[in-house]
Amino acid sequence: SAKDMKHRLGFLLQKSDSCDYSSSQGKKEKIASSQRVSQEEVRKWADSLENLIHHDRGLAAFRAFLKSEYSEENIEFWVSCEDYKKTKSPAKLSPKARKIYDEFISVQATKEVNLDSCTREKTSHNMLEPTLSCFDEAQRKIFTLMEKDSYRRFLKSPYYLDLVSPPGAGCGPENCKRSHTHTLDCNSNIISQCA
Repeated sequence: SAKDMKHRLGFLLQKSDSCDYSSSQGKKEKIASSQRVSQEEVRKWADSLENLIHHDRGLAAFRAFLKSEYSEENIEFWVSCEDYKKTKSPAKLSPKARKIYDEFISVQATKEVNLDSCTREKTSHNMLEPTLSCFDEAQRKIFTLMEKDSYRRFLKSPYYLDLVSPPGAGCGPENCKRSHTHTLDCNSNIISQCA
């Protein structure tokens, strides 16, 4: 009924954006599992960007960090390219390639990534006859860009620091309070990215 709908909408509008995820059992399980990443595994993420983004939780944390910096198009492009390279059917190559190109590389791309004109031209040329490797150079450039820039900032951010040294581990009351808040924010962002 209209009354029920109004009540539900009112309830949803009152809910905080940043996350009362505890209302759903599935979300609780995701929070618990996100906290189960071993400290050893989290430390490996600092060894290389590759270690980080090839781990589901690491990728989710990095994506949440990039989202906070309004630069998630880079990791989205990288993930799309990885998915594209797993395409089995030759008939699906062209439409998938076109979708990635239109979304991330073309002049009117909604999530345009930062590529030099030479790489952009070469990738455009590859669109004439798409192959599994048609985005390789562009993907490599974006990976290098993330590695030199946002990955280094990520390692100094609460998104990483709170995972590598959880709150309460040898910190003063002020740090624990700050750290705990960031951990909640981080977990919420990670969860929303995984959901």
